[in-house]
Amino acid sequence: MAKEREKIQREVPKLGGHSKPALINQGWDEVEAGAVVHTFEPNIEDTVNVQVEDRSYSPTSSMNKYVGDWRSVKPVYNSNICIDCQNCWVYCPDSSIISREQRMQGIDYNHCKGCGICADVCPTNPKSLVMFEEVTTIEEAINKWPQKEKRAKK
Repeated sequence: MAKEREKIQREVPKLGGHSKPALINQGWDEVEAGAVVHTFEPNIEDTVNVQVEDRSYSPTSSMNKYVGDWRSVKPVYNSNICIDCQNCWVYCPDSSIISREQRMQGIDYNHCKGCGICADVCPTNPKSLVMFEEVTTIEEAINKWPQKEKRAKK
């Protein structure tokens, strides 16, 4: 076995008005204050009642960066099928589902990375969110929309 590495103490920058020593050689699942990139500026008063686009984002946030080119497939939304259950909004890891007053409005393609979670959690039959190739236009996708799946009789 390799010798145990000497643990070097360092001071973590003040965050939230406190400071404490931390170890540089931590495990992959250990997080210390200062190691996490915070999405919002610390002076924001109320994030609950402020719309996403009106919030004060930190310069390190991906909110102001275009990351849509990471996608090879994209979710397409069909408003004629949606029941506004908000599953897609709740489960989207990138906050790319645009919802106002508990009603689905669309998808923020600037931040959607095409993971498909929104389509997976959609409970409608057929689904109101379906994944299509990135090059497919919205109109083409709507014209190719899957039909209702019928359950096999037992």
